[in-house]
Amino acid sequence: MFEFLCPICKNPLVRTEKTYICENSHSFDIAKSGYVNLLISQKQQCHGDDKLMVQSRRDFLDKGYYAPLRNALCEQIQKYAKTGSRILDAGAGEGYYSAAVADAAGDNCHIGAIDISKHALTAINKRTKNIDCAVASIYDMPVADSSCQIALNFFAPNCNEELFRILDNGGILIRAIPLRRHLFSLKSAVYDEPYENEPESYDSPPFSLVSAKELRFRINLDSNKDILSLFQMTPYYYKTSKKDYEKLLSLDELETEVEFCLLTYEKKL
Repeated sequence: MFEFLCPICKNPLVRTEKTYICENSHSFDIAKSGYVNLLISQKQQCHGDDKLMVQSRRDFLDKGYYAPLRNALCEQIQKYAKTGSRILDAGAGEGYYSAAVADAAGDNCHIGAIDISKHALTAINKRTKNIDCAVASIYDMPVADSSCQIALNFFAPNCNEELFRILDNGGILIRAIPLRRHLFSLKSAVYDEPYENEPESYDSPPFSLVSAKELRFRINLDSNKDILSLFQMTPYYYKTSKKDYEKLLSLDELETEVEFCLLTYEKKL
């Protein structure tokens, strides 16, 4: 079981059948869908991914379009995970990658996932029962100092200070970021003037870069449902005019670029 901290007194939480409770009797109910809500600050009470984004991501990813990235991640997990390793997915989303990590790490590791979206954590619980899930902010994680051996941060906001804090010395951080022309043909189908992504530095102090694996391939979306699912799971959907979005409604097939970089870092003191 992955150990969370009480967000009030910072003492370890013990899981019972229906609650998490600390030695000071601060208690947090476990929702029917499997997560515990550890967000107590009103400033943190934002919804995260909504139902549409979570369902679209699940529909799309379950088709295997991003399997090369998932497989590359599993290779890294199998390389670094050891018996008893604590692994945290920080900003886990709907759990496609979290579940793959749980499978790759094996039964002797302790897997946790945090996200600010209750819808996302509900989806994780539907995928697997092998992950302990908490509604929490990656900017203030309810996780003890130096308590994790591996952290995952995939397409989520990144807070190096917190990730560095929760990893022990020699701990591994694995990130995934989009490259310049990721989904460029999809954007070309929507926008009159499509744009490339801004390049992101691979350096991520105070972490030391261990490896950077670039993955470039093309996917063919052979249904309008898959095209819409891909677009709806991206931030573009909420920033696009109705007129531009409707350009996708008549498309039954689309081929687009997929470009990721899988980055592995080490915490060195």
